[in-house]
Amino acid sequence: MKKQLDFLSDKFKNSFDVKKREIETALGPATLMFTDTLCSTQFISEYIIKPLTIVMDGIKTEDDIIKRVLNINSADYVKDDNDAILHVLSGDVVIIFHDKEKSIFCEVKGYTRRSVSIPVTEAGLKGPREGFTEAFVDNVTLIRRRVKNAALKFEAIYVGKETQTVVTLTYIEGVAPKEIVDSVRKTLKTLDYNFVLDSNYIEAKLRAKRTLFDTVGYTEKADDATAKILEGRVAVIVDGTPFVITVPSYFIENFQVPDDFYLNRYFATFTRTLRWIAFFIALFLPGLYVAVTTHHFSVLPTTFIFRLAVSRVGVPFPTIAEVLIIMFLFQLIKEAGLRLPQPIGTSMSLVASFVLGSSAVAAGVASTITIIVVCIAAVCYFLIPRLYAAVSLWSFVVAIFGALYGFPGIIFIGLIILAHLSNLYTCEHPYLFPVGTLGEHKFQDLLSRGSLEKISGHIVKEVHEKNGKSKK
Repeated sequence: MKKQLDFLSDKFKNSFDVKKREIETALGPATLMFTDTLCSTQFISEYIIKPLTIVMDGIKTEDDIIKRVLNINSADYVKDDNDAILHVLSGDVVIIFHDKEKSIFCEVKGYTRRSVSIPVTEAGLKGPREGFTEAFVDNVTLIRRRVKNAALKFEAIYVGKETQTVVTLTYIEGVAPKEIVDSVRKTLKTLDYNFVLDSNYIEAKLRAKRTLFDTVGYTEKADDATAKILEGRVAVIVDGTPFVITVPSYFIENFQVPDDFYLNRYFATFTRTLRWIAFFIALFLPGLYVAVTTHHFSVLPTTFIFRLAVSRVGVPFPTIAEVLIIMFLFQLIKEAGLRLPQPIGTSMSLVASFVLGSSAVAAGVASTITIIVVCIAAVCYFLIPRLYAAVSLWSFVVAIFGALYGFPGIIFIGLIILAHLSNLYTCEHPYLFPVGTLGEHKFQDLLSRGSLEKISGHIVKEVHEKNGKSKK
């Protein structure tokens, strides 16, 4: 296979980290090619090079090398030249025998990776603290350790013409609907990307187009992803990112957090109700305030009207301009706080909010009541972080229509948002599920958190019933 050796040498001629090692074996001269930064060099020396150079008797074929010489768990034949390149760049050793027709690869991955730690973006009061990492092998391990079921499948698919990123399709056979698995698999295999560096490249193909709402779920917590897989979802693990995609993902899940299933059932229901209230406050409160102060003074108590008028004395802008300016300033502060290093960002956000709020009132740019309304809406944003992008932008639209048409304008925009949500699909499933399909869902875990016995048991029961019907 001198031809393959010349091909690989030419491909990696300017790569300092790709090493070649010439040795003498029972099958004649051979060359080992591997990426030094991705492999365990000690492992290569002890379990590959040493046996190959010592064991000589009775070795006549490449099969004898794999079965009797190599002291390694994973070894097989290289399919072709491109497959050899993929193995070298994936952390494997490729053994090329100069006088034979077949080459062998051995798995010897040993690159540095981040250890499993507490998820940064999904804090919890109770429950597992293990979060996914950038190494897909670790992520597969975290799920496999929790689900000891032979039906749990991990299908590896390579995406990206240049990067050849490993993407793992994860599901439980017989639980996940076959049409969803086939749809996601087809999407992954038909991706026409030159490179894939993050899970968002995959999300862009799976999510509904032209919407601010996420129709694809993602999580950094291993227990959360495992729970969704057990419910019949499909998970997509992308090498190089700690966020695992889950589909289908429904609107109702934006108000659920893993803590709901680890804390007291009634307290979890209370906090979930708070999130629903926060959603409507964040979306409609600025618009309602603008509508009332612009068109509907009569709905307010007389005393409050006088206080409102006093607070707005000296403000040169109409209420809508005042609200939009303060909302825009809040977005600036939020973005600045996110982009700065965490210790500085937190302090900067607090100082900027206090100084700007106080200064705006003192300078007569905004009234005190406007500051309070926008701040309440801003706090509510953070109770529903997965809906933050959609709610923050739609709230601007609600405020503008409230200024133009009052309450009828807000009702109109509310109906538009509802119609938009009703028209969204996640992997060909209605995004608003289980709304409209209450007979199927039976309220196991909707607005209130159901008992863990029902939540955990109804999925298996439905699968058995479905299988029983199909047999009949």
